[in-house]
Amino acid sequence: MAPLSDLVADIGVDPMEELIKKANVLMEALPYIKRFSNQTIVIKYGGNAMVEKHLKESFAKDIILMKYIGLNPVVVHGGGPQIGKVMEQMGLESRFVGGMRVTDSDTMDVVEMVLGGRVNKEIVANINLHGGKAVGLTGKDGQLITARKMEMTAINPDTLTPEIIDIGQVGEVEAVHPEIIQALEKANFIPVIAPLGVGRGGETYNINADLVAGQVAAALKAEKLILLTDVTGVNDKQGQLISTINVADVNSLVDDGTIAGGMIPKVTCCRDAILAGVQKTHIIDGRIEHACLLEIFTDKGIGTEVAR
Repeated sequence: MAPLSDLVADIGVDPMEELIKKANVLMEALPYIKRFSNQTIVIKYGGNAMVEKHLKESFAKDIILMKYIGLNPVVVHGGGPQIGKVMEQMGLESRFVGGMRVTDSDTMDVVEMVLGGRVNKEIVANINLHGGKAVGLTGKDGQLITARKMEMTAINPDTLTPEIIDIGQVGEVEAVHPEIIQALEKANFIPVIAPLGVGRGGETYNINADLVAGQVAAALKAEKLILLTDVTGVNDKQGQLISTINVADVNSLVDDGTIAGGMIPKVTCCRDAILAGVQKTHIIDGRIEHACLLEIFTDKGIGTEVAR
């Protein structure tokens, strides 16, 4: 077999040039490594990044690298498709109102089993398998997330007046008590949080993972909040990616339809996190391998930044 240098020469690639390119990539990352050392980065993990095997491995390695070079990553994960699949297997119907899963007591049992059990432990195991030290939590651990029942209203088409719709044990964050996360960070563990909260009477609430991530980032005064999605970011009406959105412009972009559908809660979550003290927020495409590293450690970044 011919030496590698001969094979490389045959296809016209200078091996030293390739090595220098790799070194330049590391040098580009250096100022960001210095800037974010000892800072907390909250990452909402969901979508295809939680499904595709190569993306799951890529995400785990990204998180581990962040920890090794001095950042403090905190993962908040979703799991809607996984919940839906288990409910179907159990013969339970999935119902949604305004994008929220109607969560009766039977559904809540499935949600807690899937989010706090199967999905959470798979993420923890994957990070640990690749050399990290992850610990799984739900909002019920250490009173991490206290919650209240979400009140949802809709216009009655007959009376044209608003009426309350009961969607069961769906909650919203009342408060985040981050002491358990801070203790894990100090001990060099990586917290992985399932978006479940506990009410004042001990009841469990199913909470939107984006909202939990935003509130956790705010409570920790995180340097960054990153939401992984299955789209490139926020697009304008011509379908072009908007690289930066000022928090002051969010309402007008919602009003004119630029921000619509499932993107509304994500952008709103980012805006609220910024107003609560988070430095930068990003909505990025989790279908891209090493998406988190590309956002944090490169000059251009990817996706849409929501900032002041």
